[in-house]
Amino acid sequence: MSFTAYSDVARLLGIPSPTRSGADVSPLRLIERIEGGLPVESLLRIANSLAPNDIKFIYNVVPRATLNRRKAQSGNKLSADEGAKVTRIARVWSAAVDVWGSEESARAFLFRPHAMLEDKRPIDLVIQNELGAEMVLDILGRLKYGSAA
Repeated sequence: MSFTAYSDVARLLGIPSPTRSGADVSPLRLIERIEGGLPVESLLRIANSLAPNDIKFIYNVVPRATLNRRKAQSGNKLSADEGAKVTRIARVWSAAVDVWGSEESARAFLFRPHAMLEDKRPIDLVIQNELGAEMVLDILGRLKYGSAA
């Protein structure tokens, strides 16, 4: 998972610790939760953290009609694919906050076109697919560890 801790991602997604002692969520437990359907609340939490002033951002992740269906279903769960996308966004968000040291700076990085991404916004590539997220994580890793980015 690159330099982002699984426990940080689980916390961002609102996945509680499996024990009363507060032990970290294991990578396999995180996978189980994604496959079993993350709650819609996980998407709402990430969208509120990442784009608190953009009420339409959430629909870039899950289309409005689909999200409304998910909310209306009993259990209010995302599909495994939607959960994987939300988790991918949480991974990158966690890494960006770690590298930049503040949510405001992390947002500026994610929502501003980047030359190493052919002037595309990092967040758009993260939402698009896993390869895009890996490209963004690579840039963040370079920034964290002092390489050119």
